[in-house]
Amino acid sequence: MAGPHARPLHRPHPGGAQAVSHVTLVLGGARSGKSRFAESLAPDLGASRTYLATAEPFDEEMRQRIARHRAQRAGAGWVTVEAPLDPASVIRQAAGLVLMDCVTVWLGNLMHHGRDLGAEVAQFCAALEACTAQVILVSNEVGLSIVPENAMARRFRDEQGLANQRLAAVAENVYFIAAGLPLKLK
Repeated sequence: MAGPHARPLHRPHPGGAQAVSHVTLVLGGARSGKSRFAESLAPDLGASRTYLATAEPFDEEMRQRIARHRAQRAGAGWVTVEAPLDPASVIRQAAGLVLMDCVTVWLGNLMHHGRDLGAEVAQFCAALEACTAQVILVSNEVGLSIVPENAMARRFRDEQGLANQRLAAVAENVYFIAAGLPLKLK
């Protein structure tokens, strides 16, 4: 029912970001199925497929995790590019399809190295807006749980939420994954 106090169904994002038709954002919690869902979108979007990995091997468990992921992609038609601190440089040169997994790990890397997360996310969004490749981004939704007990964890949660908002504003398609099931948000 329209009226003088009715809200529009879609409001422009603060800052004027425009949705880019070649960007898809896949959000979800840990082990929600978001990476599997993102990969399922890839066959329809392009022949040249780049897997943009962001993990850094800070410990033995992460080294093993990275090795498992590399093995899973081997022979599946992916070219893996590792860019733990500067995925924007890969996006700027991309052709075909790029799947970035994941934004959350990238933000953690930036925080670990003392970088300005807001500035880095802004540069990344600018690279997305300028590129012509199809891009699928995977990111965690970390704000659905308890408030973290320490300042660094609270800052990370806040920065992740802000980054997800900026990326969602740029993306044409946004999905939320829970229990392996996708819900299209945009």
